[in-house]
Amino acid sequence: MPKPWATLGVDLHLEPAGPGVRRGLTDALREAVRTGRLAPGTRLPSSRALAADLGIARNTVAEAYTDLVAEGWLTARQGSGTRVAERTVVPPADAAPRPRPRPRSGPAHSLVPGTPDLGSFPRAQWLRAARRALATAPNTALGYGDPRGRVELRTALAGYLARARGVTTDPERILVCAGISHGLRVLGAALRARGASTIAVESYGLDAHWDLLADAGLRTVPLPFDRRGTDPGELTDESAVLLTPAHQFPMGGTLHRDRRAAVVDWARRTGGVVVEDDYDGEFRYDRQPVGALQGLDPDHVVYAGTASKSLAPGLRLAWLVLPPDLAVEAARAKGHIDTCGALDQLTLAEFLVSGAYDRHVRAARLRYRRRRDALVAAVARRAPHVHATGIAAGLHMVLSLPPGTERATLRAADWQGLALHGLRRYRHPAATVEQRDALVVGYGTPPDHAWSGALDALCSALPDPPEA
Repeated sequence: MPKPWATLGVDLHLEPAGPGVRRGLTDALREAVRTGRLAPGTRLPSSRALAADLGIARNTVAEAYTDLVAEGWLTARQGSGTRVAERTVVPPADAAPRPRPRPRSGPAHSLVPGTPDLGSFPRAQWLRAARRALATAPNTALGYGDPRGRVELRTALAGYLARARGVTTDPERILVCAGISHGLRVLGAALRARGASTIAVESYGLDAHWDLLADAGLRTVPLPFDRRGTDPGELTDESAVLLTPAHQFPMGGTLHRDRRAAVVDWARRTGGVVVEDDYDGEFRYDRQPVGALQGLDPDHVVYAGTASKSLAPGLRLAWLVLPPDLAVEAARAKGHIDTCGALDQLTLAEFLVSGAYDRHVRAARLRYRRRRDALVAAVARRAPHVHATGIAAGLHMVLSLPPGTERATLRAADWQGLALHGLRRYRHPAATVEQRDALVVGYGTPPDHAWSGALDALCSALPDPPEA
């Protein structure tokens, strides 16, 4: 029984034209090779397969191949089929010349916060989890899916977050998102649909998050900030407030328990929504992790978590734990189908249930704590006038600088080939807090082999002590 045409080989788009089928096919193949559409080394379909695709005689294709081999456009070897010959590609005469890109040398080291050590991603363990997840996944898992995300992941997250972060929830109230930024877009749209117009934020934070909320039509209003963290005392008629209570970004502190209670009281009185970004909540070094604010009032707090720091941002997996009334609205705002890859969701679910996630986080916590200790010790030894704060958790710290030295220090870091951020870039434009000179130093990004070099570059860039 002859094989159907769909099974005969690789696809090749050709439009033979001109007098005669053989000549038209030969010209079309030659032009595809000449212009580079068929790259050198590309294997062509067999004469039988191409003839079936084009609806012409096999001998016609074989003769066209023979002509082009003779001309040097193609090569044919026993056992390896017909391939495009190695040759210089000549662009069409009317094609505009492309400028050659100039080589750019980026920084040799990066201490920019926000990214973990990507070289420590647990590839082998993730691959094993992916195999198990794919082997047991139902066929329906490969469909368009529930907009809230795969139920396997939502169930695994509900158990893990309750155990590790003190979150109160069930799978029906969890929404899987493609990163925290996607989650904020969804949440901003849901709040705006409710009629919200203003959201309070911290005086220091990520401008990308403020911009996302602004794109949703929400005006961001910064709250006061002091040594006890963000002060919710000025919250009035805002519809929501965005906080990083477990490990404030970028200042690094923990929201004081009185203020945790105060912001929840505000939400209960006014019907407002507290959005808790659990930034670096799993990486606490000097004592047990601070429980999630959501546990104080699950009906008024949205908990936002992510795998970007604990595993890798490239997974694009995050989650919102929503109050019951907001869960339906957020799912509607996300869309009618799941927008996150089902296989990665199933793999993360398996990773959580099997205990591999806990083991990875514990190992990463130890590795990052050693980096933090080395960084603190090096700064204390080589620049004792520079003070490190916000070191109890997370993947970054703040180095307080002498007044007026932040910009000069960033220039010195650039000369050292070090990518580094100053504190000023994280200050809300409307914030009234006093401006400070400081560096926000992320110690998660450099791979292990580059850590000592990044540390030396940082210490070399730090300013001299002020004159007495």
